[in-house]
Amino acid sequence: MSSTKLNYEGVLLFEQPFARVPYENYRKVFRATQRNIERELGNVQAVSNDLLQRSKSREVNLEDAAKSVDGMIGRVENLKRKLSELQDTAGKPTLDVTRERLQHLMAVETLQTTGSLDFSRWADTRLDRWLVDWALRTGRENTARTLAHDRNIETLVDIDLFTDIRRIELALSKHSCTEALAWCSENKTALRKIKSTLEFELRLQEYIELAREQKKQEAMAYSKKHLVSWQETHLSQIMQAATLLAIKPSTTCGPYRRLYDDSRWLDLIQAFRLAIYNLNSLPTEPLLNLALYSGLASLKLPSCNDRSSHNVDCPVCDPSINTLAQEVPFSHHANSTIVCRISGKIMDEDNMPMVFPNGQVYSREALEDMAAKHDGMVTCQVTDQKCEFNALKKVFIS
Repeated sequence: MSSTKLNYEGVLLFEQPFARVPYENYRKVFRATQRNIERELGNVQAVSNDLLQRSKSREVNLEDAAKSVDGMIGRVENLKRKLSELQDTAGKPTLDVTRERLQHLMAVETLQTTGSLDFSRWADTRLDRWLVDWALRTGRENTARTLAHDRNIETLVDIDLFTDIRRIELALSKHSCTEALAWCSENKTALRKIKSTLEFELRLQEYIELAREQKKQEAMAYSKKHLVSWQETHLSQIMQAATLLAIKPSTTCGPYRRLYDDSRWLDLIQAFRLAIYNLNSLPTEPLLNLALYSGLASLKLPSCNDRSSHNVDCPVCDPSINTLAQEVPFSHHANSTIVCRISGKIMDEDNMPMVFPNGQVYSREALEDMAAKHDGMVTCQVTDQKCEFNALKKVFIS
């Protein structure tokens, strides 16, 4: 039972973004609600104070007062309508998603072992979520939508978020900062908390494009409006950018050639992706990769890099997975386990290791099976040396 006991904290290690994304979405709904309330009630308060001052000085008649009151009532009713629409279109759906995801996580608390049928179902759903995440990150949106629909997990995956990411990245790839700047405006406070410079880099790029087109007046006006406010932290970059007005895009001068280089757009895409991942606590790697990394790190041995000693049952030795395994450290084992390279089975007291005259070792079961098929002869898989089974010697592990 102890070997299959569920490690609840370990299961939740990968689940922070699962709960964080709908939280961030609802935070945006809350901020939109707050802005509407402050704007409309602020106007109502201003009209009310003005009406109060005029009534004290007897400068208002009943007709004007009635119009002012009707105007305030209209603003409050309009605010109520806006808030109701916001709640129906964004607030309630986001709360429903949050509730379903928390219930999905809470279901693990009632499970005791990894061998139970309920955990198998939960783990299958988690794998489906990770596959959708991988598909979305690699641009396979249709595949992600189809899988989410077939498995009925639309509320447990972040298709809308990655669709938004894809839309903004596509705009950046077409040399447009408009969509990314709009996103920065919506998340200005959060970006400031993580000390992101994405907005400055986007503004700088728009300035560079004006300089590229030799629109000097527009570039200077743009700099005063959008870049000067960053001078406390980016003065040297702003000064360097100002010099672009006197330098053509065809320059061979290193610092300015880099500013004009189109590769800056790829840097902006990476910077945007990193910023939105940070705000939603999303890892830069697909969750499926991270799960595979942790499993491979517990299995990887130095022998996995040796083609002659590949184990048919070892995931690390599998060519399709070995690329991921190259990025993880070797596992640490207090006691070594010897595995037969023919059968892939562990060699122990019940399946003794047998050594060839050349020093190569294989399991007794595998060699007995080979000898039975070849009239008592066995062949070394490494050197092709042949000998009789009786010529082999037992190896005792101490």
